[in-house]
Amino acid sequence: MIEQPQIVIPDSVVMPRAEEYTTKNGVKIYTLRSEDFEVVRFTFVFRAGTSMQHKPFTASTTVNMLSEGSHAMSAQQIAEALDFYGSYFDVNIDRDYVYISFVSLKKFYNDTCKVAREIILHPSFEDKELRTYCAKRKQGLTIERKKIDVQSRELFGTALFGADHPYGTSADESLYDDITREDLVALYNELYTAGNCFVVCSGRIDDEVMQSLEAIAEALPSGEQPKVSFPEPRPTHRVCKSIDSALQSSIRIGRLLFPRSHPDFVGMQVVATILGGYFSSRLMQNLREKNGYTYGVMAAMINFDKAGYLAIATQVRREESQAALNEIYYEIERLRNELVDEDELQIAKNMMIGEILRILDGPFGIADVTIENIMCGVDNSSTEENLKAIIAITPEQVQQLAHRYLRREDLVEVVVG
Repeated sequence: MIEQPQIVIPDSVVMPRAEEYTTKNGVKIYTLRSEDFEVVRFTFVFRAGTSMQHKPFTASTTVNMLSEGSHAMSAQQIAEALDFYGSYFDVNIDRDYVYISFVSLKKFYNDTCKVAREIILHPSFEDKELRTYCAKRKQGLTIERKKIDVQSRELFGTALFGADHPYGTSADESLYDDITREDLVALYNELYTAGNCFVVCSGRIDDEVMQSLEAIAEALPSGEQPKVSFPEPRPTHRVCKSIDSALQSSIRIGRLLFPRSHPDFVGMQVVATILGGYFSSRLMQNLREKNGYTYGVMAAMINFDKAGYLAIATQVRREESQAALNEIYYEIERLRNELVDEDELQIAKNMMIGEILRILDGPFGIADVTIENIMCGVDNSSTEENLKAIIAITPEQVQQLAHRYLRREDLVEVVVG
């Protein structure tokens, strides 16, 4: 008879510490060495997200146009070279940062670095490529914004922060027509500088890898991190947009809270997990299993550089919108007024710990967590402390957090449909 292996939930995790090196022009390079893999990943992180742009859509357009041709290589040559060496290239952008990542086999690292140098240091921003990109993005965004979940997400951001806040702005897709090559060059020159960048590298790292990375980093022009003033958020607590043709309603509920550096952030992650952070969470059991209002509902803490918030999101049949809202508020009040059962709390803790371990399974996941910790101004010991905080939280603390931060009058509600 085969016995099921015992499930062991670890009570601690040991995070590798990144080695830190500073180039002559001030770029910090963080390395996480691993001899078990014949690959290298390096990510250049610039504080060049959408909150830093002076004109709508220019931040995302700039980073996505980096690989669309350089002074020495066309867009096709860049794509073919990366494909030939089996190298992976990706860019991502959020409200605060841009992430430019390359993954290469160690034996093709130098060849990949030559392409990376062209992409990061010498983008040409050709007008022909720019017009093609803007036309595609305009069309894509027009289609996306017909979806009620996209509309509710954008309205929720505006409702949380205000239409004039960098985290709450939402621009009309027609403004893609106004983007010029000069706009991209100006943003690139302002934000893609040594003083506005750090690098995280993981995998099989040797002197050759470090020298190549250092050469790219030291070629970045000098410049300090721009100082951006963020206005005070101005939440709107109730927003409803009716769409006669919609068969469903997209619901978002939440509130402004605090960034990850706040001492209650991890505790509120536990609260969010109990509410809607996994398949058997309270909102899933209520809205899906008991009432059949939805296929899925989620709750999570979202972290930006200057702010953080709790968000609950779901889609329901239009005629059941109010009933679903009532049940969401019922579960929030139950969490505020009743102690969570020890077993239920332990399940939520196990889910969170398991997710941490899943992310940290391999050097690339560790690198992603390292990037987030650097952006928050802490080292990797923060992840170890967060796990301890999750393990230590009590039902009484969960109730106290929910009671303090989930008052009905503080919540923002957006319904589209």
